[in-house]
Amino acid sequence: MGAPKKILVINMGSTSSKMAYFEDDKKVAERSWEHSVEELDRAKTVEEKCDMRRRLLEQFLAENGLNVAEMDAIATRGSGGSGRYRSGAYLVTPELAADCKRGMGHQGLLTSTVIADEWSQKYGVPAYLYDVVPVDELQDISRITGHPAITRGGGTHTLNTRAMAMAVAEEIGVPYSEGTFIVTHMGGGVSSNLHVKGRMIDIVSADEGAMTPDRMGKVPCGSLTAMCYRTPKEEFYKQKKGLIGNLGTNDCKEIEQRIANGDERAELVYHAMALQVGKDIASLAAVVGGKVDAIVLTGGIAHSKMMTGWIKEYIGFIAPVHVKGGAKEVEALAGGVLRVLNGQEKVNDYEEVKRSANR
Repeated sequence: MGAPKKILVINMGSTSSKMAYFEDDKKVAERSWEHSVEELDRAKTVEEKCDMRRRLLEQFLAENGLNVAEMDAIATRGSGGSGRYRSGAYLVTPELAADCKRGMGHQGLLTSTVIADEWSQKYGVPAYLYDVVPVDELQDISRITGHPAITRGGGTHTLNTRAMAMAVAEEIGVPYSEGTFIVTHMGGGVSSNLHVKGRMIDIVSADEGAMTPDRMGKVPCGSLTAMCYRTPKEEFYKQKKGLIGNLGTNDCKEIEQRIANGDERAELVYHAMALQVGKDIASLAAVVGGKVDAIVLTGGIAHSKMMTGWIKEYIGFIAPVHVKGGAKEVEALAGGVLRVLNGQEKVNDYEEVKRSANR
């Protein structure tokens, strides 16, 4: 046995910063910070945004006696320029980081990528993106919609759903690279993804399917179009949707307590969300003729036995249902990059992403 691989994980969210240190697959240290809207708004430029978050990461390193130069790799859930990404790893380069700056999208993904590139160049340590948000492996037939100017693409909970699919694949003895899995992530957003032989060939994204605690999900497009014509954009975006729009709260524990107390409206709406999730899963099963090795329910709401119980009733006939509550993003990032370091996964070519953006 050689020395363990030392991996530094940077996982920036829109309102949070997380950092972890792994030796092989063992998490040695972890820290997370939540950011207020006011704190985020004070950072105007890319440099200011990165400075704010970098200080926290440096604090984590100092507290744990860690030196970036001693790492074998940096893992991050960032992003680069526009185009179709594959699942897996991309080497962070100055070019990729510059493309990310030009895109100026999600603040967490932007700062993750820029800081990872900065440290990679400064300390001579390779940095990798892993399972970025805009992964798009859809088969061409799944891109077509009823409007020629609108096509479907990627953009889903890739990181957590792939990690959970791999975990269940190992449990049931079916290689992820050979099996068929449907994984539904249920959190602030809800998405369902169809994994076939190691690729996500179809999805139901967070705005195509079930309602969520604070998003409306799929609604009749005629009614939505009419509402958009008569409602100012700013007013529409301020409207409460999903569970909070229907019940006045997005707290699932509160809703379940209301159900226990006999609130029939709460039960109807909450059960409707379970039905919608079930329909999303069943629609993906149709893509592969119902031949599915396992269905996985994950994310924070998967901790709810009430919700997962209802969903199982709807889709248990398709395949065995495995419940994996929560999301282990830092573990998934470290595990992916560890496989790269051990030669079990190849690094994707960023040039392919750039070429796809110009098609």
